[in-house]
Amino acid sequence: MKTDVEELSPTRVKLTIEVPFEELKPSLDKAYREVARQVRIPGFRPGRVPPRVIDARIGRSAVLEQAVNDAVPELYNKAVAEHEVVPLGQPDLEITTLDDGKELAFTAEVDVRPSFELPDLEQLSVTVDNAEVDPDQVEEYLRALRERFASLKTVDRPVQTGDFVSIDLAATIDGEAVDDAQASGVSYEVGTESMLDGLDEALTGMSAGESSTFTAELAGGTQAGKTADVLVSVNSVKVKELPDLDDEFAQSASEFDTVGELRAATRKQLEALRRQGQAGQARERLLDELIERIDIPLPERIIKAEIDARRQSLRDQLERAGLSMQSYLESADTTQAKLDEDFEADARRSVKAGFILDKIATQEELGVTNEQLSEFVTEQAYRMGVAPDRLAQQLTDNGQLPAVVGDVLRGNALTVLAERARVIDQAGRPVFVAAETEAGGDEGEAGESDLDEADAGDPATGDSDDD
Repeated sequence: MKTDVEELSPTRVKLTIEVPFEELKPSLDKAYREVARQVRIPGFRPGRVPPRVIDARIGRSAVLEQAVNDAVPELYNKAVAEHEVVPLGQPDLEITTLDDGKELAFTAEVDVRPSFELPDLEQLSVTVDNAEVDPDQVEEYLRALRERFASLKTVDRPVQTGDFVSIDLAATIDGEAVDDAQASGVSYEVGTESMLDGLDEALTGMSAGESSTFTAELAGGTQAGKTADVLVSVNSVKVKELPDLDDEFAQSASEFDTVGELRAATRKQLEALRRQGQAGQARERLLDELIERIDIPLPERIIKAEIDARRQSLRDQLERAGLSMQSYLESADTTQAKLDEDFEADARRSVKAGFILDKIATQEELGVTNEQLSEFVTEQAYRMGVAPDRLAQQLTDNGQLPAVVGDVLRGNALTVLAERARVIDQAGRPVFVAAETEAGGDEGEAGESDLDEADAGDPATGDSDDD
């Protein structure tokens, strides 16, 4: 087999492959056996039809076509391996010569990984946030924790901003009641402006048992978008009371006996999370530095495929949510042109980052352990709300395990990058990124972890009517 490689561009090559006909014999014999099993010819058992009979009855061209279709992928892979071509995606194949008994020739055009050099990783330097936690941050966290244990107490006074009220709402248009715009016993925090325009203004100053009417544009239902008269009636007014920050609270809200122990543990936990955040910042900022510094030609077909994947993902999400593209654009305060521009920028960054991380992985001879792969699948399964074994089986059945291995390998490359480079905090102190930082992720973009307690939803969920 003879192969010539022509560089069409920095990201695309053309292989011209010429094969002596005798090298097709295994594929030709296989094709004859396949055809013999499929045809029914009187006087011959299935699978026992001689090639000369197949040529006479079926035609040799059909057998040749099947043999070529069988041989070309293997010949292409052999040529790619011999010439150390790293293809991206499937090739565009064209049979140029098929001379029965003499020669097969074909071409294969395919995108390839661009060639580029990495800078000395040890010469890179980035600055990340400090890890120290000041007293105000500790108190802010403890207040958020107290918010989770807050109770509501009924008060006998006019409504103020920040109060929690129980209200009834009844909307009318031209004196006619809007059936799907009536509600009773609605709980609402005054001042959040999270319901109807004008509601907060109408409630402020009202007392329990009073009613008031205001005008507002209906946000949903059959009359959405229309202006209605809305009657709001106040059933009760309550204020949120936080528990005292004392030893009793520490014992009820944590594993600690005193508020001093709780405060010290909180500081330690926050500092640990900030150190994790430093690692994430180092990884992301170093990758940004390499993306900015290295000029890499990008294959346009790969970019287009990335953009198309992003568009399809958004369409799927909107369809599941029952939203139109127009409504999404309006809610996101953007345009289709700006969205397309963002998609292209994100795709180019993603592809370029992938090339850089793959280069680091190759240069450093990195691999992926079974433990890392298992941890990655388990984490993804947890996020998706499925059993790890089930997700692992789905990935295997769908042929997605190689992509998962690639994600973990790029995570390992990011960790090596952060370990080799010089990382300092804002005070100029060195920051050491531990090897156990999280593998995987989307081209290494990592954010800071959040404390569950500080991410509580409604601060008060119970109604304690302490008069």
